[in-house]
Amino acid sequence: MKVESTAKKILSYVAIVLMVAFTAASAWAIVSDWAYRDIVAKGATSVGNDLTGMTEGQVRATIDRDISTPVMQPLTVNGDGKSWTLDPKGIVTVDGNGMVAAVYSPSRKATLVTRLISRIAGQPLPTDVKPAYTVDSAGLAGWVKKTATSVDRAPVNATRQVVGYAIQITPAVYGATVEQTRAVDELSNALTSEAARTSASKVASLAISSVTPSIVASSFGNAIVVSLSQCKIRLFSGDQLVTEYPCAPGQPAWPTPKGDFKIVSKQVNAPWINPHSAWSASMPDVIPGGPGNPMGDRKIGINFPGVFMHGIPRSEYSSIGTHASHGCMRMMPSAVHDLYTRVSIGEPVFIRK
Repeated sequence: MKVESTAKKILSYVAIVLMVAFTAASAWAIVSDWAYRDIVAKGATSVGNDLTGMTEGQVRATIDRDISTPVMQPLTVNGDGKSWTLDPKGIVTVDGNGMVAAVYSPSRKATLVTRLISRIAGQPLPTDVKPAYTVDSAGLAGWVKKTATSVDRAPVNATRQVVGYAIQITPAVYGATVEQTRAVDELSNALTSEAARTSASKVASLAISSVTPSIVASSFGNAIVVSLSQCKIRLFSGDQLVTEYPCAPGQPAWPTPKGDFKIVSKQVNAPWINPHSAWSASMPDVIPGGPGNPMGDRKIGINFPGVFMHGIPRSEYSSIGTHASHGCMRMMPSAVHDLYTRVSIGEPVFIRK
């Protein structure tokens, strides 16, 4: 009985010692865990930085150095031959608190035992914390809208005019407009991209599209310029002289009208209709188309009553180069045939002195 009592006493002492040891170990573990609560567990990284063993202050300093400060540097925006500076302050917000919380999240979610094993045995609690930003889209849209006022412009159409006896075309000027929705999206990405954090210089392009004029230089096709004083008909394609023909415009008593006209008719072997003027009083009411027709076998009418560019019979060849007609522009048969094939109804005819 005495031996059994001694054994029980020994077991009791051992149990007490174990309980004391367990209690001490637990207390040590709790105190130790508390002491290391602000130390980053092994395996935490952010934008290439190993944060293992850092304090919260060191984590914040690292985030500020490698994420916040670079992102908040001004962005240079280029476009339309201009350059603007976009200050991210007030538009971009860096979520430093959120990133710090993400750094500590694995260890704070782990059990006490897991944290002890991580710290003592070097078992990592991995996490890779990404940069966290928010962009004030409304504020950025306001910046884009204001900037667009120095870019947006309407296109200017090309123009055609007669200078001397030649065609001069003033080229069109293309307009420009900022695609504001696309610009906001692209600038938002530029402000928060990896390049915004890692590039030595922050540069982006403003989304600008050109606005095409409704009339460009190539819109202008054929045009006829008639020089009454030179007795010449000139055909231009755009502003390039294609060919010229001698003619016989109106005599002083029946002048060829001056002004801007257009071709309204093209006729082959058309009958001549007597205008019943003083000069035609002795002529028949109608002369059929053919060799004897006073307007030849081709005539090109403009939007002025009774005025044509037309051929002539052989008997009037000598009038070419003089002011001899009754308002029309007489041409040699070969010349009017050639012009007839080159021009179309609706094309302009500019008749000048």
